[in-house]
Amino acid sequence: MKIYLDTVGCRLNQSEIERYARQFRAAGHTLVPSAEQADLVVLNTCTVTKAAASDSRQKVRQAARVGANNIVLTGCWSTLDPLGAQDLPGVSHIIPNLRKDQLVAEVLQLPVKFFDREFMERTPLPGARLRTRAFIKVQDGCDNRCTFCITTVARGPGRSRAVEEVLADIGAAMAGGVQEVVLTGVHLGSWGSDCDPPEHLANLVQAVLQGTDVPRVRLSSLEPWDLDEAFFSLWQNSRLCRHLHLPLQSGCAETLRRMARKTPPQSFASLAAAARAAIPNVAITTDIIVGFPGETETEFEESLAFVEAMHFASGHVFTYSARPGTAAARMPGQVPHAQRKARSLQMRKLFEKSAAAYQAGFLNQDVSVLWENTFEVVPQGWKVSGLTDNYLRVTSQATQDLWNRISPVRLAAVTRDGLTGIIHQSSGTPDEHTGKPADYSTQ
Repeated sequence: MKIYLDTVGCRLNQSEIERYARQFRAAGHTLVPSAEQADLVVLNTCTVTKAAASDSRQKVRQAARVGANNIVLTGCWSTLDPLGAQDLPGVSHIIPNLRKDQLVAEVLQLPVKFFDREFMERTPLPGARLRTRAFIKVQDGCDNRCTFCITTVARGPGRSRAVEEVLADIGAAMAGGVQEVVLTGVHLGSWGSDCDPPEHLANLVQAVLQGTDVPRVRLSSLEPWDLDEAFFSLWQNSRLCRHLHLPLQSGCAETLRRMARKTPPQSFASLAAAARAAIPNVAITTDIIVGFPGETETEFEESLAFVEAMHFASGHVFTYSARPGTAAARMPGQVPHAQRKARSLQMRKLFEKSAAAYQAGFLNQDVSVLWENTFEVVPQGWKVSGLTDNYLRVTSQATQDLWNRISPVRLAAVTRDGLTGIIHQSSGTPDEHTGKPADYSTQ
């Protein structure tokens, strides 16, 4: 059977889709690059914002328009609105989040134990999507009660995956040739809290660094209240990527109180200072919500000033979107939409400024870049784009296709899309993908 997989939303959704890809292949099926070619379409949906829910519905309709009539939906949107999902054209099955780990077995009517063999065979992951990074699901669900978040309702309580399962997934990813794994979860920092005896995320990270030799290990979003200064000592291992995504959500203490967030601005600032002291050149990125219910102009200005003072490497700005079923949707003082959009623009401009300043600090320095995208350009050769371990986006030109290689680059300029760099050959320096001396030319 020919199968097309697609996803909307977070890295955890991407991780789950990659796992489905491995399982479908293990069962003898073929992945195809478009819904038009598929006998079966699987879509992992999202509802974190109104836009994400709309994107989920749109992808279903797009698949149906090209002839897909066997569409399986899972994920947060279809879990919370199964009747609305079932009404969409072509939808044949809806697998709620609490059963999504068994989706492939359920759809193919196979015993769940059938897929134990996928780890023994180390089926390559991520496979057909040609990704250089594999998203590894280590945790699901969340026990927090942030007043704006619907994910807790959609994903259920926090649940940790066993270390052995995580290492098996990473082993499969390495067999597929990936150079970087990203540990991800709904509430990643809570990993191990439900174990007996309880463990901490630091234990898992140490197990990954000791039990694998994957060149790069990256952590996805971490709630600041799960961390302390001791956690940053893990970065003594250079394979751990120097990037911390710490959602702040607001720089105003009163707004954070209404959000039911656990880390006030000054505690956040202290944690960031400890991270910067322990991890040279660390990129600290964040999420900010603007226009949250009750956010006055004074509160917004306070948030704006705090974000400016933090000098983030970059950040995501979310215009508040009321999600039915959340406490925030029932709060008084809903901010007018036009005002939310205006505040969003201000915050985005601030992040653009701080990102450019962070990037400029690396000009004329040598960095290692994992090339994720390559495009043939005639007659110049290849245009390549990739990421440093501290999440700097770099583009350059090469004389050959460097996809999925890590190579040294001299950073030359800051652009609207990140940094440009000059690929060079460091005498005697091995290519981190092949272990052999680099053989590409200076551009």
